[in-house]
Amino acid sequence: MSYSIQKKYDLFVNNEWRRSSSNRTLESISPITGDVLCTVPDATERDVVEAVIAAKAAWPKWHRMGARKRAEDINKLADRLVAQADRFAWLETSDTGKPWRESYANVLTAADRLRYFAGAARALEGNTMSPGGDILSYDIREPLGVVGIIGAWNFPLNMFVGKIAPAIAVGNAVIYKPAEPTPVTTLEFAKLIADCLPPGIVNVLTGYGATTGLSIVSHPDIRKISITGSSATGKAVMAAAASSTKQLTLELGGKNAQIVFEDANLDKAAQGIMLGAFMNQGQVCTAGSRVFAHHSIADELQRKVVDLIPQLKIGNPFDKSTTMGTMVFEEHLNEVLHYIDIGKSEGAKLIAGGNRMNVKDYPKALFMEPTVFIDAEADMVIAQDEIFGPVVTFQSWSSEYAMMQTANLLDYGLAAGIWTENLGRAHRTARDIEAGRVWINCYNLFPSGAAFGGTKASGFGREDAFETMHAFTQVKNVIVDISEKPRSFYQ
Repeated sequence: MSYSIQKKYDLFVNNEWRRSSSNRTLESISPITGDVLCTVPDATERDVVEAVIAAKAAWPKWHRMGARKRAEDINKLADRLVAQADRFAWLETSDTGKPWRESYANVLTAADRLRYFAGAARALEGNTMSPGGDILSYDIREPLGVVGIIGAWNFPLNMFVGKIAPAIAVGNAVIYKPAEPTPVTTLEFAKLIADCLPPGIVNVLTGYGATTGLSIVSHPDIRKISITGSSATGKAVMAAAASSTKQLTLELGGKNAQIVFEDANLDKAAQGIMLGAFMNQGQVCTAGSRVFAHHSIADELQRKVVDLIPQLKIGNPFDKSTTMGTMVFEEHLNEVLHYIDIGKSEGAKLIAGGNRMNVKDYPKALFMEPTVFIDAEADMVIAQDEIFGPVVTFQSWSSEYAMMQTANLLDYGLAAGIWTENLGRAHRTARDIEAGRVWINCYNLFPSGAAFGGTKASGFGREDAFETMHAFTQVKNVIVDISEKPRSFYQ
């Protein structure tokens, strides 16, 4: 199974491929071979202006088509994606190094997001009320107009499709910037958009955050920004957007706790910890990288996790049986390795992994060993910073109250996992943990329709759910005098 990637892409504006007004380009580097996959433009402020002009011209007609017709076009787009699922999985693995099986699942999830919002938008309603007398009041939900969306590099296809789906389903037009290292599947999906959606509804501009991204965030006619990125990036976007009163949805970083009680099914918990820590090589904002294990079961749980690591198949990402691929780019791999050195110097005990891996036939590939630290303390850097790699730390606890205080100590609040057979304890802990998404006896499941997002430094706003459409609409209130009698206020 092999496909091809074109060597040079242009900007996608108004369903056309246009050259950038800049001669600057970015390279997408394969994390598997180290070769250049393709080059893409670094879009300028002028390019952003032209894309916004196209989007502003397109969205009113798209909105007036009505939810049923929009749903038909969006469902057609989903069908086209599923029909090419193998190819898009291959493209995603080529650009990110993640295992093909994960890439294929990501493709199907992306298609499901399109179908979910295509249907949900038809149920988006306003409110009608009669305040009394001959006055009628009703609310209409209208699209914002042109919205800007900036994606992250760890799930490029899911990020693109999942974020544009609610925005276009309710009648907006989108200016989308993919992350610098992983633009391929976004640009290839744009080819399907050209066949299924009207011109100008989705526009894709590649480029650096400091150039293209800043131009999108600061453009006065873009009414909303939705971004996935680090907490530092989120703060920068908030500052840049402040001058134009834009609405914001920020899905930012996490340092997520997995809490394991003494009555937990340890085999299930160990599997959940593996999935939480090592899915997508730990490059997941919801990575369950802080394990809080009750002291009575901590040693046994750690053994079970370490015993599962040899069962991971690490190697050729295109092999359908591979379960762990590469890191996305070398600078990030080196940053993760630096954190491991910090953990050792802090006194945490390394019991598995900790090194870059050499895999036969892939001398330049960015493989890394699954890494486990035990005896971590709450004040250690590796227990506080988002490492964003296949690194998990274990902390043991005796007091539930003290453990919860420690779990909530960080300013992150994205996700958490709870492992217990006690129903009351599970719901009590879910109530007390400061996180926007809580999994009980499972981890890293992302069904369409389930609200996803964080609190504190992990951002605000919710994605993937019905309420996401509210964030891409505004309410217009209309008040009507239904009486046929004239009103006189000054006689």
